[in-house]
Amino acid sequence: MNKFFTLMLLSAFCAAANAQTTTTPTTQPYGKVDQADLEMKACDFEKDANAEVLFNKGNVYYGSDLVTITEEVHKRIKIFNDNGKKEADIHLEYISDSHYQSITGLQAETINLVDGKIEITKLDKKLVYTKAIDKWHSELTFTMPNVKPGCIIEFKYNFNVAGYSGMPFWYFQEDIPVRYSEYDTAIPDLFYFRAQPHLNQPFAKYTTKEEGRSFQDTWKDDYGQIHNDSYPYNLLVETRAMANVPSLPDEAFMSSFADNVQCLRFQFVSVKLLGGFVKSHSETWAKVGGILADDDDFGGQINRKLNNEETIINKAKALKTNDEKIAYVFNEVRNTMKWDERDQWYTIDGTYRAWENKTGNSAEINLILYHLLKKSGVDAYPMVVSTQKHGRVVPFYTSTAQFNRAVVYIPVDSAKNYVLDATGKYNMYNEIPSELLNSSGLYIDKSNKKYDIILLHNDVPVRQIVFVTGEIKPDGKLTGTAQISSTGYNKINAVEKYKVDGEKKYIDYLRDNDNNLKISSLKMQDMEVDSLPLMQNIEFSLDLAGSDENYIYLNPNLFTLLKSNPFLSEKRMTDVDFRYFRNYSINGMYKMPAGYKVDALPKSVTIVMPDKGISFKRLVAEQDGNIIVRYAISYNKIEYLREDYADFHEFFKQMHEMLNEQIILKKG
Repeated sequence: MNKFFTLMLLSAFCAAANAQTTTTPTTQPYGKVDQADLEMKACDFEKDANAEVLFNKGNVYYGSDLVTITEEVHKRIKIFNDNGKKEADIHLEYISDSHYQSITGLQAETINLVDGKIEITKLDKKLVYTKAIDKWHSELTFTMPNVKPGCIIEFKYNFNVAGYSGMPFWYFQEDIPVRYSEYDTAIPDLFYFRAQPHLNQPFAKYTTKEEGRSFQDTWKDDYGQIHNDSYPYNLLVETRAMANVPSLPDEAFMSSFADNVQCLRFQFVSVKLLGGFVKSHSETWAKVGGILADDDDFGGQINRKLNNEETIINKAKALKTNDEKIAYVFNEVRNTMKWDERDQWYTIDGTYRAWENKTGNSAEINLILYHLLKKSGVDAYPMVVSTQKHGRVVPFYTSTAQFNRAVVYIPVDSAKNYVLDATGKYNMYNEIPSELLNSSGLYIDKSNKKYDIILLHNDVPVRQIVFVTGEIKPDGKLTGTAQISSTGYNKINAVEKYKVDGEKKYIDYLRDNDNNLKISSLKMQDMEVDSLPLMQNIEFSLDLAGSDENYIYLNPNLFTLLKSNPFLSEKRMTDVDFRYFRNYSINGMYKMPAGYKVDALPKSVTIVMPDKGISFKRLVAEQDGNIIVRYAISYNKIEYLREDYADFHEFFKQMHEMLNEQIILKKG
């Protein structure tokens, strides 16, 4: 069942998490609502919130048979305005395969205050739907009735697990603020779970106690005699609660919601069998890899013959170099197959049927790619990975639950490897998809029984070089040409935007909402050649804003998309994750108009972050009637902790002020 377990992540434990306060829990019985909550107009600690979780309570306990788990959930949400009404659409996903998980006992109601009186509208059970997501997962979905600004919605249900190791996770934080969240667990000491808390604020309440219990086992021996045995154990009862938890926003350059959300996850480690024997469930990556290799929906698919595969294989074998073979097969699969937007490391319909239908999930498409590469003589391996949205893989938590996509791994030499993903129509064979960076992948070498976890990263800075040549006219207009050279992810992003949006919208994107900038010609070069940079050649004219008969103002920050500072907020809730190293180079040569001289020229300057992770260098000079501009920005560090945001925020403020500082010419 490893493939079905809910995502587990590990993060550092906040030392303050055990702190206790006198905060009184604000849960209430189902159906009992304070009128003050109905009259409340805004969240006390997040005034602009559209909705707020008033409380969310989970109570987890084992069945008397000690082989089932029940989680009782009771959640209440306040809707402040029309934008908050989306919280009334409820989706509860569970693993339906083999009835491993189920949802029972659903109750739901909407509470409004009408003319000072409480009005309750109960959910019609006929409006509760069960939808199959795939052959393993299902979803219980419903929309709360009579939802209006100011109302309160609440629902409760039991989440049932048919297994002793499937401890549910608890999320104290959401995308709306949470006034109070409580998680109660009662776990027999027969089962050992390693708690994996990811918290950055202290518990408002934490209690723990042990209670003696016994398991009664009735059985019949070979002689027909009935025995009643009693096995004592202790029940560890814990309550964890958090109060006034802010919403987790979608911030610029954050890794993912999954990596940042405050939550409590559990890793099942071992079980103490009745009689005293301990059975470990801690796996090695080699064992997980072996499970994958033998899985019918993964390893069982990699050698399946595809219709007319010989045509592609024979053409690939005729090519001279490995890179030519890889590029050819990758392009064939990428261009032939359509991704159905489903991310799984396992196949649903299988590779043969997916190839026939020219449509598949990420595993089906990339296992097809692996199969064709292997048959073409390329030393390739299937690999399972986790996308940015799914969250980073924790190397020492060995579980397939951490993965949600299959790709192809090709070790080129000791210093270089390729990670191929043909689901993205604009991915390149020689560039690890950016959404996989800074996490880990597990590659499968079944023939040699080798299964290794490796870090996926890109140490080569992604470059963007802009060179502008222009002539400034006395009437305050700049005419000229620009050339933009883009490598790696800059190239991928530009090509995708150009092809998806079309040239007209792409030109608007290059103009960056500047109505004074007109682009008369755009030529794209080497879009289809993965081994070469993308070259964009531009002819343009620009009305220099603010210029008059005596002064001309020029901002040389052109065609860079670096005019706006993405870090304007004074506070940061999440870590900054740039995903890869970046180098920007901005160069310009501007011919001055006759009769004008420099009135103000930005000073040449260099600023560097205290940790030297990011640097900005500016050189501006006048030479032979021309103004020469050179800016260089280097990102030599990928991540910044939110705790270090103050210095980071100040640096970006200074850098963007310098990037947009104007050159001023005065009529002589």
